[in-house]
Amino acid sequence: MADQDNKGAGGKTVQRDRPWIFRTYAGHSNAKASNELYRTNLSRGQTGLSVAFDLPTQTGYDSDHVLAKGEVGKVGVAVSHIGDMRVLFDQIPMEEMNTSMTINATAAWLLALYIAVADEHGADRAKLTGTVQNDIIKEYLSRGTYVFPPEPSMRLITDIVSFTYSEMPKWNPTNVCSYHLQEAGATPVQELAFALATGCAVLDHVKASGQVPDADFAKVVGRISFFVNAGVRFVTEIAKMRAFVDLWDEICRERYGVEDEKLRRFRYGVQVNSLGLTEQQPENNVYRILIEMLAVTLSKKARARAVQLPAWNEALGLPRPWDQQWSLRAQQILAYETDLLEYADIFDGSEVMEAKVSSLKEEARAELQRIDEMGGAVAAVENAYMKQKLVESNAARLADIEAGRMSVIGVNKYEETAPSPLSTGSGDIHVIEEGVEAAQVAALKAWRDKRDNDAVEKSLAALKDAAKSGANIMEPSIACAKAGVTTGEWGAALREVFGEYRAPTGVSQSMRADSSHLDEVRKQVDAVSAKLGRRLKFLVGKPGLDGHSNGAEQIAVRARDCGMEVVYEGIRLTPAQIVNAALEEGVHVVGLSILSGSHVSLVTEVLRLMKDAGIGDIPVVVGGIIPPDDEQILMREGAAAVYTPKDFQINDIMTEIVRLVDYSDEAA
Repeated sequence: MADQDNKGAGGKTVQRDRPWIFRTYAGHSNAKASNELYRTNLSRGQTGLSVAFDLPTQTGYDSDHVLAKGEVGKVGVAVSHIGDMRVLFDQIPMEEMNTSMTINATAAWLLALYIAVADEHGADRAKLTGTVQNDIIKEYLSRGTYVFPPEPSMRLITDIVSFTYSEMPKWNPTNVCSYHLQEAGATPVQELAFALATGCAVLDHVKASGQVPDADFAKVVGRISFFVNAGVRFVTEIAKMRAFVDLWDEICRERYGVEDEKLRRFRYGVQVNSLGLTEQQPENNVYRILIEMLAVTLSKKARARAVQLPAWNEALGLPRPWDQQWSLRAQQILAYETDLLEYADIFDGSEVMEAKVSSLKEEARAELQRIDEMGGAVAAVENAYMKQKLVESNAARLADIEAGRMSVIGVNKYEETAPSPLSTGSGDIHVIEEGVEAAQVAALKAWRDKRDNDAVEKSLAALKDAAKSGANIMEPSIACAKAGVTTGEWGAALREVFGEYRAPTGVSQSMRADSSHLDEVRKQVDAVSAKLGRRLKFLVGKPGLDGHSNGAEQIAVRARDCGMEVVYEGIRLTPAQIVNAALEEGVHVVGLSILSGSHVSLVTEVLRLMKDAGIGDIPVVVGGIIPPDDEQILMREGAAAVYTPKDFQINDIMTEIVRLVDYSDEAA
């Protein structure tokens, strides 16, 4: 599609393709602050919104729930009811805006709130454009904001797809999300196969539900979109995107009989890789982000429909508005200053590219067949196949970095550096103001006090009836939104009907025998275990609602391979549950992994409860994205050690943990 003319060499007019949608993934603290940020970003040339919600919102809890403590407004905006959604989209023309909402387990609820506010704006539902991420399978595998078991979760996705195809035909009802698979360590082949298998699972469930007439099914296929990742190996990433295009076209044509080429298009948005962002020499991340953006824009055949870029300093903490603007400007320079959009696909006819694409497609087809033979993506979640494969791939990636087989500039190669003026001073990252959580909780209480509680109860009863009967969940959810139901009440109603779920961790208990590089650490573990009179036992805990379990899983896997007995019960535990497990299991050390920014409040609570329980002498180590000032606070509160992304040598961490246990035992 052409959008503007440009004078080329000799004065010849050149038609330029329309650029992709420019987004930044944003949202923090409360709806008012996030609305101001959105309107500022739009004024700077952003052309679409990408809304980040906080973890209580993503997991269906109100801001005053025990699991929400310390998490309110940290990784996104808190949206507890329609009042918050009204403020979030104040002065934003919803009928004209392309809005992406990163929401999965509670996607039906946030979409219901969005529709309810759009109705208040007088917007035509049929003109609303955007997407809800709404990919629950990758939540079980990598991101952890799942709530319900797989089948009820797939039913909710099916209801959204079936509702939007008729009511909101321009809306993308699910964004099959391979982004987080790569963040969890997926190889390009795994990213291709697992994401495509998820797309098939969604369409198979929609077809089986009978909610969409066969004659209209191709329209549903045409609204399925994807959200992908691009790493720094950009030739491979370009090939991966071209493979995605070919394989999805093949699946739509052969598996679902879609004849219209337009409805078979692989439509995707992208955020480039955050896994590779480094805390060491973070200014280097600017180049990584730029190279990764090229991977999803250079090939016209496989060009992204929307791009959002991380900020250079996201390995340090929350980016400031200026940092987000810097990433936005990279997109604008590529789109408006270069000649990229003036040419056909520059890789067509490349023997090198064709060979790489063919290789990826062949391997991905084989992986897809394995998953199909298991019964599809849902079965491969329930039997832990995909999760185990991701844990293994990530372990191999980290081992390559530790051994220097994979170069990361500023981390394991060219480590010397002058001090960076970009990351100094008290304002180098965005910090959520104190009091945000208390204010949100107070506002939530006031909301409950002033609403019509009879209307709330009636709408919740209708919601539960729909969930039990198999009726589509969307209209009852919209009715709940308009009645003033809160996020936690909607979530509790469906938990009551569907139950909750704890996904497999992918961390087995058997120790790898092929880890010769661990011999020295194993000797130390054996020696300390002999002194203790039993095997050194390490509890790895994920307090709060942070579901990014990659780091915790890799620590648990390495500790197991070093000969420790490991207690790892997965994500979403209260501090009290972690302390209780430490007591019951008789552990010698506790490790807490937190990436949501709630480390100070959660770690402090765990330390207090351990002291009250009489096990305050057990060393507690902490890992996560933790700014230096917060690291000092944690150490003062009693943490024995703090590890951040700069501490990539996991064997060194294991050695320090053994020493801490040994020292603790001697002190006792």
